[in-house]
Amino acid sequence: MSILIGILSIVFAFGLVIFVHELGHFIAAKKIGVRVDRFSFGLGPEICGFQWGETRYCLAWIPLGGEVRMAGDDTDEQQTSDQMVGKTPREFFGQPWYRRIPIVLAGPAMNYVSAVLIFTGIALMWGEPRISPEPVIGAVVPGYPAQKAGLTEKDRILSVNGQPVREWVQLAEQIHKMPEQDVTLEYQRDGADVRRVVVRPQKEKSTGVGMIGIQPDTVAVRVGLLKSLGRGVELTVGWSYFTVRYLAEKIVRREKPELSGPIGIASVVAKAAKAGAQDFWNLLGLLSVGIGLFNLFPIPMLDGGHVVFYLWEGLSRRPLRRKMLAIANSVGLSILLAILLFATVSDIRRLRAEKSAASQAQ
Repeated sequence: MSILIGILSIVFAFGLVIFVHELGHFIAAKKIGVRVDRFSFGLGPEICGFQWGETRYCLAWIPLGGEVRMAGDDTDEQQTSDQMVGKTPREFFGQPWYRRIPIVLAGPAMNYVSAVLIFTGIALMWGEPRISPEPVIGAVVPGYPAQKAGLTEKDRILSVNGQPVREWVQLAEQIHKMPEQDVTLEYQRDGADVRRVVVRPQKEKSTGVGMIGIQPDTVAVRVGLLKSLGRGVELTVGWSYFTVRYLAEKIVRREKPELSGPIGIASVVAKAAKAGAQDFWNLLGLLSVGIGLFNLFPIPMLDGGHVVFYLWEGLSRRPLRRKMLAIANSVGLSILLAILLFATVSDIRRLRAEKSAASQAQ
């Protein structure tokens, strides 16, 4: 049953987030006047469906996202001058470049709208989280000393090197000033006997302080609709800013970023589903932000890359030549495959490290 819940949660999460993305393209295409021949929930062959107007609405066999098939949208031949000839106004490439851009951007925009709605709903149902002043661990960062030492969520830290701590601020101050030094922590788990563990805080390159990879616990405070909506917008914008800033810092410092690929995301989704509805929906909000932001990157074959092509078409008054388009798509595919490979390797290493840490803790 646990495995089944994990599989269903993964399918639901990926399917919903990608379907919402495709729904954005669909709505924008309809509004602008592009003929949509097929709109499906899921991918692959059709299970069942119906014809409404000029569009075939259907349910497909692979429940991982959706498909919007627009008239004249041939991704293998798009944007070449010889293929633009003869396109009708109802076809995608029969539209001027400035009308194609909203259709392309509507996918990421829909992901952002869904993220705001999800975070808003979480705040309404479960309240707005506030940081607890108690020295209780709310989360453990994978790969950091705390996880390797066996510390887990909800552990209450009682003392640092024999000095009692009653607030999170005291705990953080003690750890921050002891980078790369052995620190003895006394803690209590589930009200059981006091345990003791030795950790060595790692030195953060940017600040020089010691970090063991723990986050404070939170308490929920009920808020109204407007504050919940504000919370939804704040989290959506905040996570986007944090991600862009993190990647930019890693690029500037020439450091490898911590990325999650399909394996890592699937693992986290399954864990969130088992943890509870709040954690699961919060992760769905994060996935929506991630999919929306990633598709805005100016990489060929992504929505952001298409926008760059259309802007070039508007400035130069002509589409890209077939040879240039082929080169751009090859480069884009290489970049995406490299990102996927790097993220997958990182996922495997991270999962091995977590398994090793869990076995040592036992």
